[in-house]
Amino acid sequence: MDALTLAVIQAGLTQVCNEMDLAFSRAAFSPVIAEADDRSDGIYAAEDGALIAQGEGGLPVFVGAMQHSAGHIIRLIHEGAVAAPEPGDVYIVNDPYLGGTHLMDVRFARPFFVDGTLFCWLQNTGHWPDTGGMVPGGFSAHATEVEQEGLRLPPVKLFKRGEIDREILSIIQSNIRVADQRIGDIKAQAAALMVGERRLNDIVARYGAATLRDAIALIRDRAAQRMRVEIRRMPEATWRAEAFVDSDGVVDEPLRIALAVTRTGDTLTFDFTGSSKPCAGPMNSVWSTTFSAVCLGVKHIFPDVPINAGTFEPLHIIRPEGTFLDARYPRPVSGCAAEVSQRIAEAVFLCLVQALPDEVTAAPAGTSGNFALGGSDPARGASYVMYQITGGGYGGSADHDGLTNGCSTIGISKTAPVEVMEQYYPIRFTRFALRDGSGGAGLHRGGFGVHYEVELLRGEARASFVMDHGRFGPPGVLGGGDGAPNEVRIHRNGTTTTPLHLSKDQGIALMPGDRVEVRTPGGGGYGDPFAREPALVARDVKRGYYDAAQAAALWGVALREGNVDATATDALRRGRAA
Repeated sequence: MDALTLAVIQAGLTQVCNEMDLAFSRAAFSPVIAEADDRSDGIYAAEDGALIAQGEGGLPVFVGAMQHSAGHIIRLIHEGAVAAPEPGDVYIVNDPYLGGTHLMDVRFARPFFVDGTLFCWLQNTGHWPDTGGMVPGGFSAHATEVEQEGLRLPPVKLFKRGEIDREILSIIQSNIRVADQRIGDIKAQAAALMVGERRLNDIVARYGAATLRDAIALIRDRAAQRMRVEIRRMPEATWRAEAFVDSDGVVDEPLRIALAVTRTGDTLTFDFTGSSKPCAGPMNSVWSTTFSAVCLGVKHIFPDVPINAGTFEPLHIIRPEGTFLDARYPRPVSGCAAEVSQRIAEAVFLCLVQALPDEVTAAPAGTSGNFALGGSDPARGASYVMYQITGGGYGGSADHDGLTNGCSTIGISKTAPVEVMEQYYPIRFTRFALRDGSGGAGLHRGGFGVHYEVELLRGEARASFVMDHGRFGPPGVLGGGDGAPNEVRIHRNGTTTTPLHLSKDQGIALMPGDRVEVRTPGGGGYGDPFAREPALVARDVKRGYYDAAQAAALWGVALREGNVDATATDALRRGRAA
């Protein structure tokens, strides 16, 4: 196939997914989808569910997970456990153990036919604000089995030949909070797949099914070749690192992720031997999420390699059986996609920065800041479930300081605008600012997290959160300092408390005037802090990010009236060297 045709088809497939993403967000009811873009759309192979293309604005954590869920749907159809597809059908599934993440990430899958033959699958995932369970929002910090986290759906046809199945819909609505509002998200999710079908039909009409199949195979093969070229730039060696989850929400002890990455030829092998055993609380990770977390970590490092199943063929990920990174039923998993996956990606970064120090950053904030608030608004006479995600600092790199208030490692989703949240829910943000000084010190410092406070204005509500990096800040690398850890404070009746598990708690009763305060982590620092240009330290002090005492202690830079005192700075830095 000539290069021009191949490039146009490849871009066209990606554009199909991009348009599905846009249609989904624009039509969705929930701010977490409509404003924060917590969703993803893709195209998957008819034979095994392998990823063909994914939207550029979709969450990276769904890259590997969605091809697992497509594969399970195909397997169950072949086994006769799920009805065979017909034109206009849409399957719904959120079962974590069937290629999912947590229960709030609900997948729709639509078969795409050409001349009566199944050609591929169109699939998307949207984060529903609630799927039932112990607490509003589904982020139960203390759950000990998956049933406590919400409604678990195996693959079933929600739409049959284009018509919604009212009986299945009634079962779903009877098991979730604020059910009347979910119909808007359901219709938006299904409509996005219809947009994809129309756009993909346009490509088939232009090039023909045979040419399109050939192009898909060639695109996959070339992505694998590109990834193998990148891998061969590393030395043949084994690199080891570890990352820690604060706790599982039930037992107040950290969970260890041990990772060894080995380059052999043009293959990378990922081995999690030595990681913690399955845990009691909701910080277990299902296999599809663990797999996807490794893939997205590698993709962060090699952004120029196109995304499809071929991209990850050179990655040999050993299934971590017997650890909390391979959750089996009925282990609770609400924290796997949003939090544990980021610790896995962090371990990947900490390993591969040893192999490619000029291309890998220090650890980012690594938490989605999952905060859910559920209650009843007396002014509107209606119940609500609010879901808030926040950004944090990214790690410094060989070239520059870390990004401030960046999205989570696993997603491109963003914090919904304060004005939108205040319009939807009976709350007020009394603060939303940068978290000064939260970036780890280094040759290039980490970026800053955010500092916000949410006040309940009326009615009663219950707050829950599943966050991380509250016990340990994001690690610095190559001599850099750690970023500031996550902090949560609850202000009620004139008292201030901190959760026992630091970053996790649930069902906290709030009354009007009570506030939840969160300080998200800063990124880790990169390189020796005493090698940082003193003028950059002085600039950060003038901007209010750090004070003069921190400049001296962290970077060995002495300031006089805001300017660098070169003589005193030299003395400070020589003193440390001595």
